Amino acid sequence: MTTRVDAAARLYREKGLDGVGLAEITRHVGLTHGGLYRHFESKDALAREACLRAFEWTITPPGGLDCSEADGTSANRLRALVHGYLSVSHRDHPGEGCPGAALAADAARAGPEMSEVFAQGVERNFQRLMNVLQDDAVVAKRPQTIVILSSMIGALILARATAAGNPALSEEILATLRQHLAP
Repeated sequence: MTTRVDAAARLYREKGLDGVGLAEITRHVGLTHGGLYRHFESKDALAREACLRAFEWTITPPGGLDCSEADGTSANRLRALVHGYLSVSHRDHPGEGCPGAALAADAARAGPEMSEVFAQGVERNFQRLMNVLQDDAVVAKRPQTIVILSSMIGALILARATAAGNPALSEEILATLRQHLAP
């Protein structure tokens, strides 16, 4: 069932909670309509499970940061995180990226159960970011962590929303936030 929930999580991040129909989900997860309901009580239950799974994606990859700058100080780790998150690649592949940027507006409209699942995922990402950056004074406090993560998510949402209509503006948004948050 893990790969099926992973596939649903990817679809929801790519197309939104309301942008994916039951037929598309069943086709991508390899279940019939009836089979889906044998595993999940409803489409909403699948969406909640997929959202939980999507938040296994983390701003702090379990294998570590891919950037040589990630070694050393919190400032270097912060720079590597910010620059990786606010990249054109992350902007252009929402199905493989941050569920916060991909699903925030949908989760706000989906009701209290989805909001609770989403809040758990956001809290985990706040904790992960604080844990990575807490060894010196760069980002040891929760309010600073909230500002950084919220700014990155907002910038990625705006960059995605403007990418097709004005690619230069989209890239400017990403570059400006990279420079502002972690020069």
